Amino acid sequence: MLDEIVVKKAAQHNLKRIDVRLPRNKLIVVTGPSGSGKSSLAFDTLFAEGQRRYIKCMSAYARQYMEMMEKPEVESIEGISPAISIDQKTISSNPRSTVGTVTEIYDLFRLMFARVGVPHCPGCGRQVSSQTAEQIVGRISESAFQEKVKILAPVIKGRKGEYHKLFDRLLRKGFVEIRVDGRFRDLDGPIVLEKMKKHTAEVLIDDIRVSPYSEKRLKEAVGRALEIAEGEVLLLREDGRETYYSLKLLCPYCDISIPEFEPRNFSFNSPYGACPGCHGLGFQTVTDEWGDVELTEDICPQCQGSRLKPESLSVRIGGKNISELSSIPVSRLIGNIAAFQHTGAREIIASKIQKEILTRLSVMTELGLAYLHLNRTTGSLSGGEAQRVRLAAQVGARLRGILYVLDEPTIGLHQRDNGRLISLLRKIRDDGNSVLVVEHDEQTIRAADFILDLGPGAGEQGGFVVAEGPLAKVLESSDSLTAKYLRRETEIALPPERREPAGWLTVLKAREHNLKDIDVRIPLGCMTAVTGVSGSGKSTLVYDIIFRSLQSLLYCAKIRVGEHEAIEGADRIDKVTSVDQKPIGRTPRSNPSTYTGLFADLRQLFARTQEAQARGYKASRFSFNVAGGRCEECRGAGVRRVEMHFLPDVFVTCDRCGGLRYNKETLAVRYKGRNIADFLAMTVDEAYEYLRAHPQLKRKLATLKKVGLGYIRLGQPAPTLSGGEAQRIKLTKELGRRATGRTLYLLDEPTTGLHFDDVRKLIELLAELVKLGNTAVIIEHNLEVIKVCDYIIDLGPEGGEEGGRVVAAGTPEAVAASPESYTGQYLKKALRT
Repeated sequence: MLDEIVVKKAAQHNLKRIDVRLPRNKLIVVTGPSGSGKSSLAFDTLFAEGQRRYIKCMSAYARQYMEMMEKPEVESIEGISPAISIDQKTISSNPRSTVGTVTEIYDLFRLMFARVGVPHCPGCGRQVSSQTAEQIVGRISESAFQEKVKILAPVIKGRKGEYHKLFDRLLRKGFVEIRVDGRFRDLDGPIVLEKMKKHTAEVLIDDIRVSPYSEKRLKEAVGRALEIAEGEVLLLREDGRETYYSLKLLCPYCDISIPEFEPRNFSFNSPYGACPGCHGLGFQTVTDEWGDVELTEDICPQCQGSRLKPESLSVRIGGKNISELSSIPVSRLIGNIAAFQHTGAREIIASKIQKEILTRLSVMTELGLAYLHLNRTTGSLSGGEAQRVRLAAQVGARLRGILYVLDEPTIGLHQRDNGRLISLLRKIRDDGNSVLVVEHDEQTIRAADFILDLGPGAGEQGGFVVAEGPLAKVLESSDSLTAKYLRRETEIALPPERREPAGWLTVLKAREHNLKDIDVRIPLGCMTAVTGVSGSGKSTLVYDIIFRSLQSLLYCAKIRVGEHEAIEGADRIDKVTSVDQKPIGRTPRSNPSTYTGLFADLRQLFARTQEAQARGYKASRFSFNVAGGRCEECRGAGVRRVEMHFLPDVFVTCDRCGGLRYNKETLAVRYKGRNIADFLAMTVDEAYEYLRAHPQLKRKLATLKKVGLGYIRLGQPAPTLSGGEAQRIKLTKELGRRATGRTLYLLDEPTTGLHFDDVRKLIELLAELVKLGNTAVIIEHNLEVIKVCDYIIDLGPEGGEEGGRVVAAGTPEAVAASPESYTGQYLKKALRT
């Protein structure tokens, strides 16, 4: 086997037909300015080809359920392994997806509760025991006396398949009727079931009126049902009520029979375990005006947010049910699991499951996720948290010979925890895998076995290999901008002086989530950093309390505000803006030009051309979302979906418009020799040269350039943008508005995806906002940003229950002098350089 991954003539996106040789089974960091081609090489070339070749080996039947990647623009790749991508966009925001389900720890919990859990009666809470066939007959005789009942034997319970052989076997045994998915069918007739759909079926044993005269017949029917269904009987009454009986478990006080538990009984994604009131969502739902089901913030009254049926919640280990265990933070959960005691055969079964659970929980601790609990929905995680949760799942899978491709795993991670993450990446490498990391974090770059630095600039100025090799070799490069920052030849300078506050915004007694009744003061007219380890309460303070309170006060917004006593000084602010990393749009029709308003100005420009006026075209003619100017074959999408039998749907370039989205008549209108489709295909830098004569367009394009986005294309689909890029586009939109001088800007890790040099540009941009009298509050871990702020609020000291306190507050120099602050310890070194 090759000991290198050899890439020849890679030309994906802005890559300039580069040749790269990467060592296998090493920790490789790909770095360089934003837009230099890092993701194009790591994700769109190496990951895409690794996954494409692996999926290509599968059968056509299997491939229909998998997303097939397009072949990247590359001459050849040798020595590549099956690839797994762990980025910030691939975790589900479905409310059914939780930290426990993604890491598969919840699956191990389900197995443990099904095998060694102790069942209790959901009615009275007493521990339950098994019952005999005679006891079942007695209970039916007592509860259904003089009623006409059907005795059924469950033979299929929520399983996929067609079951032709089972139906034939039952018919040969003399049975004539069966209930399939709630409907009675004749066994001698055709019963066609969908192969890929789950089904339930109960064969009819007898139809009896319960009386002393039918006792013998009832005994025989129950005995036959228990034999066929392996110890289970279903009683169906005339009014439709069903009662389940089992040889296994019964509460004699409440007369409740409990089924034998399987792992699916503890799944909130299965009808066998999910609460019937909320269908396993934990919250109540409403139907909106379009008929779509929406989740509310009201907890389900039936399960109280636990998502499961009462029977499933009645099973306990160590006095706790599965929902209660899943709600304990990982830091304490480890101790709970380790303390479980079992005897006999249960000990043998439980020991293996517990060992695997503890291993995975330890990995979460190493990744700085000890403050999370397993019930936390993945949609509520930040990009960095989501990526590390997926990384924890991959470490638990213990695969070998894989190419792992990661996108900035240090996002949202405090410097204190970076070392643990690097150790974990090295462990994955030592297990026989290649680890390729796109990263800007200095500590991670210095820890790499091999560094690939792309550049020298962004967009069309990028896509070249500037430096490659071990750290020592890269540091010798005179062309590498990264090397200049690593050698400290170029650095972000400290401000000559800290700004004086123009007033204070004070939050009193903040106690939402893990905040411990804290009072926090934010200086107005300054740049403030909110710091602390992951889970210390930064987002809760900034977004759940400050942002929501001000939205409620300034705009009368009807939203739930995080718990606190009061907020003082809000009269000094007339506008609050959150600039987060959520996507700017969820469909390919949304792009940077539409979001920033630049596209509307561009369409107006085209409508004013002589050719457009001669033809009577208005600005709407140049929209690809409106009939008239767009290509009607693809409805302005540029591609057409082709459904393939047994293969994934294929998107092919539209034959009529060639992917340009517009019809011939619209494309005939040109400005400076370029049509509207040409402008959408341009980068911000290219468009700036063409449009600098138009003040509005020039201002918006100049701002995009300022935030380091000169390399993105005006028509780039929104789903392809990273969280950091989306945030900077939002920042551009804000900067394009007229500043009031009394605006509060809230930013969540704006340095995400930024190279050292781009961080410098961002700091200059934020300084401009503050200079106008505005206030900026930034949640950040990047020391280069923290050191130039006027004020720091450091929360902690740990994450989760051990966080939520103000550890230190004041100027960077004051926080650096605090011995209790982890941030201060690292900041002290940054202030010295």
